[in-house]
Amino acid sequence: MKKLLLPFLAAILGFFPILRVAAAPPNIVMIVSDDQLWSDYSFMGSKDVHTPNLDRLAAQSLTFARGYVPSSLCCPSLASMITGQYPHQHKVTSNDPPLPTDGTSKQAFNKSKAFMDGREVMNRHMDAAPALPRMLAQNGYLSFQSGKWWQGEFSRGGFTHGMTKGSRHGDEGLDIGRKSMQPIYDFIATAQQEKKPFFVWYAPMMPHQPHNPPDRLLAKYKDKTPSLPVAKYWAMVEWFDETCGQLLDHLDAKGLTKDTIVVYLSDNGWITNPKTGQYADKSKQSQYDGGLRTPIMVRWPSKVAPQKSPYLASSIDLAPTLLTAAGIKVAPGMSGLNLLDAAAVAKRTAIFGECFTHNSMNLNRPADSLRYRWVIEGEWKLIVPALRNEPNAVVELYQLSVDPREEKNLAKAEPARVARLTAQLDAWWSGK
Repeated sequence: MKKLLLPFLAAILGFFPILRVAAAPPNIVMIVSDDQLWSDYSFMGSKDVHTPNLDRLAAQSLTFARGYVPSSLCCPSLASMITGQYPHQHKVTSNDPPLPTDGTSKQAFNKSKAFMDGREVMNRHMDAAPALPRMLAQNGYLSFQSGKWWQGEFSRGGFTHGMTKGSRHGDEGLDIGRKSMQPIYDFIATAQQEKKPFFVWYAPMMPHQPHNPPDRLLAKYKDKTPSLPVAKYWAMVEWFDETCGQLLDHLDAKGLTKDTIVVYLSDNGWITNPKTGQYADKSKQSQYDGGLRTPIMVRWPSKVAPQKSPYLASSIDLAPTLLTAAGIKVAPGMSGLNLLDAAAVAKRTAIFGECFTHNSMNLNRPADSLRYRWVIEGEWKLIVPALRNEPNAVVELYQLSVDPREEKNLAKAEPARVARLTAQLDAWWSGK
């Protein structure tokens, strides 16, 4: 009798698919490095910096060595990750509101009501944009913000839990990693107790300044360079790598690794000036790969085979990738690709981006703050300046495969290529 019932029940369940047990949505962990050069990883070829935990993650992931962020500045870059939109779309183009024209010092302005009012305008832009944690929450997820967060209190981005109370770029959230990982562990325990899928935003201010690594790590790098500022930065990279290892180990210990998507990238690049310790040219805030390029990794052990992809990827791809993986419809304003759709990634011919002024020129008109637009097609990168903010700049064209440091401008030698790529840029966004 039992043998007769089993096929009958199987047929019934097949006829009524609603009775099937749906696969649980994946947990999601997003790790965001802060101010790290794309090549400052062992797995990306560095002989100086040790990143054993991120090396392990890369070996377990679909890894895009040619990943990019659209803008090389913290606030707009992070906003693009969360919204899946370019800065000119979500309108968070800059780190801060417009500077006053009455001679007020920057320090005084940053404490003024005008500054806070300007930041509130920027926060409302985020309110109006699609946001990954908000969309996840609408579909049963709990989400936790830790680290860098510019757009007001964590709930403004749709997080259900978090650390940042609303100061400029993180306040209490900036304790994560540097002081403790426990707030993340506590949140994961809460999500498990409530039997809810979770999203963790781990964006510590690391290796970002202050470059104050533990002495044990600084000692490893002092003899590798005559520059103490460079040694401090390298040690900060390894300290950040250690915290990533702690987070990944916690997922292992709780049996969550198999069903958790881990994504990794940096918000923008950084090259240390060996004399001053500040960022050097062609890194943060620049239109060059030193500020824009980052490895992008996606690990999902139960679904994604580890491999190194030769194709281009952008941080605007992350939100649609994660929403699709969670079975959630991608918002209409998100133009990125699903990085797990191999055919779509292989068909992509170009990626785009834009760099803006550090302080906005007009909080409601992105074009007023524009400095550069750029496009990468295959091995070629075109940079077109906005002359209203960069009156002395020239059009730049680089062949990245043979000139990764972007030292030989080929724009005058390749006028036809410049014209064609400029037309692509204009079709994407005219900058007006």
